[in-house]
Amino acid sequence: MSVTGKRRKSRELAMQMLFQADVGKQNPDEVRQTFWQAREGVDDDVRDFTEDIFRVAVNRDEEIDTIIEKHSQNWKLTRMSAVDRNVLRTAVAEMIGFTGTPAPIVINEALEIARRYSSPESINFLNGVLDAINRALLNARS
Repeated sequence: MSVTGKRRKSRELAMQMLFQADVGKQNPDEVRQTFWQAREGVDDDVRDFTEDIFRVAVNRDEEIDTIIEKHSQNWKLTRMSAVDRNVLRTAVAEMIGFTGTPAPIVINEALEIARRYSSPESINFLNGVLDAINRALLNARS
């Protein structure tokens, strides 16, 4: 598997971990334990990056949710589908925790994951929210 393929798999798994925590009302340790038991044989690089994204998303969850709600005009997180909410959380965690990865790549990867797990109607919404977040983060850094 290429580095790009490993990164996408990590992002997808991180979204699944966040989804499990969100929908299953599990704490991060419970998620880690049950999630990885069901996924033997995951490449170490994939697992490490998955854990890195998940850790940022968990440790900065309030900040991430505030950023998402601020840029998802008139949408509360509770009104979003669980998949969309956690695709956004995964992408924002990577944007704020791994600034070396260009935001357009993070956004594109999030949209590809959403195409697999979410509804077609969600793609434009997710793209708009992530683009607005990216612009705000760029302005805050300059």
